[in-house]
Amino acid sequence: MSIEMLRKSNPLIHCMTNVVVTNFTANGLLAVGASPVMAYAKEEVADMAKVANALLLNIGTLSAESIDNMIIAGKAANKAGTPVVLDPVGAGATAFRTESCKRILKEVDVTIVRGNGGEIATLSDQAGTVKGVDGSIDSDPVELAKHAANVLNSAVVVTGEVDVVTDGTGTVRGYNGHPWLTKVVGTGCLSGAIVAAFASLKTDDLLEVIGYGLVAYGVAAEKAYEETKAKGYGSFQTAFLNQLGRLTDEDVKQHGRFERS
Repeated sequence: MSIEMLRKSNPLIHCMTNVVVTNFTANGLLAVGASPVMAYAKEEVADMAKVANALLLNIGTLSAESIDNMIIAGKAANKAGTPVVLDPVGAGATAFRTESCKRILKEVDVTIVRGNGGEIATLSDQAGTVKGVDGSIDSDPVELAKHAANVLNSAVVVTGEVDVVTDGTGTVRGYNGHPWLTKVVGTGCLSGAIVAAFASLKTDDLLEVIGYGLVAYGVAAEKAYEETKAKGYGSFQTAFLNQLGRLTDEDVKQHGRFERS
C-alpha cells in the first residue's frame, strides 16, 4: 500500500461530515489524491454511496434528519460492498450523540470506527472522559481499542499521541504526528476521511493500509510544524495541506514510525 497507489486510484470518497470541517476535509482529500464529494440529501445519498469507493459518516453537527440520511447511505454502501467509516464526534458528550452512534452501528455494517479515546470508550462501555468533542482515557489505548473492536464488531482506530488500529486481534501502532494538530479545527475529522480514502484501496490487510495512511498523515504534520513553528497555527494549517499534497512514499519510509503486533 502506498500514497502513490492512492493517487493512481483517485478514489471517490462520499463524505457526510459536519459543517465546521467540510472545506478542510475536501481540500485534505484532494491533497492526498482522493476525490471528495459531499452529499447529504435523502434523495441522493443512496445513489452516491453506491458509486463511491468509501463512505464517511461524521456526526459532528448532527440532527435527527442527518442521522436518518446517514443510515440510508450506509445501507446502500453495504449493498454495494463499499467500506463505511464512522467518526463518532463527541459521543459521550450528550445522550443524543451517543444514541445516534449506537443506532448507526446497529443498522449499518460499519467497517471502521475512528475516534478519540473518550469517544471509543463511550461506544464500547469503557471508562473515558468526553468534553465537547474532545475525549481522553486513563487506560492503555491498545487494550481499549481491542476491546472496542470486539464489542462493536468492526475495526477500530483510536487516534491520539499514539494512533492504534486493530481488528480485535492484530494491532498496528503509529507514532507520527504533532501536538499542533490539536490546535487546528478539523484535523481529527480529516483523519477520519483519510482512513476512508485508504480503506477504499483493494487489500487483504486492512490494518496495514489504514496504519500506513495514519503514519503518512502524521509525517505531513511533523513536516508542516518544522516549516511553520516560528509562525503559528494558521500558517501550520496551510502548510499541513501543502505537505499532504507533496508527501511521497519515500517521506513515509524515512520518517514513519510504526509497529505491528
